[in-house]
Amino acid sequence: MKPTTLGSTDLICPPIIYGTSYLGNLYRELSWEEKLLLMQEWFRVSDGKVMIDSAGKYGAGLALEVIGKGLLELGILPRQITISNKLGWYRVPLETEEPTFEPGAWANLEYDAVQRISYDGILDCWKQGCELLGGIYKPEVVSVHDPDEYLAAASDEADREKRLEDILGAYKALFELKEKGEVKAVGIGSKDWLVIKELYENVKFDWVMFANKFTVYHHPKAIVDFLKQLGDDGVGVINSAIFNAGFLTGGDYFDYRLVSTENPDDKPLFDWREKFFAVCEQFDVTPGDACLKFALSAPQIQAVALNPSKPRRMLHNKALLDMEFPAAFWEELKAQGIVDSEYPYL
Repeated sequence: MKPTTLGSTDLICPPIIYGTSYLGNLYRELSWEEKLLLMQEWFRVSDGKVMIDSAGKYGAGLALEVIGKGLLELGILPRQITISNKLGWYRVPLETEEPTFEPGAWANLEYDAVQRISYDGILDCWKQGCELLGGIYKPEVVSVHDPDEYLAAASDEADREKRLEDILGAYKALFELKEKGEVKAVGIGSKDWLVIKELYENVKFDWVMFANKFTVYHHPKAIVDFLKQLGDDGVGVINSAIFNAGFLTGGDYFDYRLVSTENPDDKPLFDWREKFFAVCEQFDVTPGDACLKFALSAPQIQAVALNPSKPRRMLHNKALLDMEFPAAFWEELKAQGIVDSEYPYL
């Protein structure tokens, strides 16, 4: 796969975009040397411009600080990288034993974060994000972070309407930044694809990012049809969280929920995975590689966002882009009911 332009913008979008939550101490604190090696590898394995995805939520701004300092130390010029910053969380002093915004998820943070989704709030997040990056590097791609979770937290329908107005106000501010030339592309990322569809009726995004919702496990016809609509409209599509939070490659979490063989409700998930693994073994394909190839199979999808914590995985993923799997592999997945038999692109 070759880089393309992101939707109808003039931004170059490589087929793999690198996530940066590990730079913000997600689950554990990497050393400075480990973080620098991850950043260095982005450029070593990439052909041309690198694109990364970050957020003020990642370590309460720590990831953005690390990116700014690390790129400077590596001697990277601003023109060599495109930074996407998901906005909506604002760094504040840490006044409790651990951060309040996502307890247990982040290690050794010195700050907390609060949500600011509104016209003024998103501009505050934008300004702070630019400051945390150090002033040399600047996000060219922006979005509102997890609008689905913001809406889901509504106490009633009236509160949801108010929150929806907050989100639309935030997007008004972001598109004004685009009109001024401060950013080049405005988009949305969401775990609930129906929220993307709902907001798309009011906001003409340059790009959208699906998280957890277009994977080898989950690809209903309704999403496939929406992908076609986005492609016809010239909207760029990025696919992320393509392993359903790690479950598809053997992890204990499915869509960020701990699952167990002891729970009868989870049995279908484990049954599906057992069949998936068996077909992968039959064709000598690793489950993670199958997930990546499926995630890019729809022609509307321009890139996947991956978040490797180990540099060596990046080169493998790049090589995988142009590798073809046997047609019989996909046929068997369909025959076993692992992939929808009506899925049109494999």
